[in-house]
Amino acid sequence: MNTRTASRASGLTPPPSWVRVLLGIVLIVVGIVVLGDVAVTTLISAMVIGIMAIVGGLFEIIHAFWTKGWGGFLWQIVLGALYVAFGIVLVTQPVSGALIMTYVLGLLLLVSGVLRVFLSFSRWRDAGWMMLISGIFGILAGLIILTGFPWTGLWVLGAVLGIDLIVHGAAWLGYAFLPAGSRI
Repeated sequence: MNTRTASRASGLTPPPSWVRVLLGIVLIVVGIVVLGDVAVTTLISAMVIGIMAIVGGLFEIIHAFWTKGWGGFLWQIVLGALYVAFGIVLVTQPVSGALIMTYVLGLLLLVSGVLRVFLSFSRWRDAGWMMLISGIFGILAGLIILTGFPWTGLWVLGAVLGIDLIVHGAAWLGYAFLPAGSRI
């Protein structure tokens, strides 16, 4: 089924090609700017995540009082307080926060990669080789981050964000220039 058929079935129309091209170009440019100073981007990301954690934690605490009769009041207060505390650390200590987040990212990539490698063998008939390759890349990325720690902590998050933005922009450009009948 192509995009036009899917769009008619769902009642949605895809954005015009010029919008997709513009989005792709903007994402690529922003990604290049982010890669221009990954350390600053990492610190800004840590602070923004911290602000969001504080806001989320405060709403969790407010929600606990609003729905006090639902049960789990104490857990909601504790969870909200943890979010707020984590957010305060990220906002007031962005370097330490970026280091913590980078270390956790390295661990998550390593564990996720190992799990994907094991799963790939049980799913070998269903293109398990792709999961195997993905798992190997996850393991390698995790090891690169963890073995280079703490130095990786000041550039990894910004680099990942910049690369993601560039790849996302390239995907939108690719989508914009595909012939209409070949879209999935």
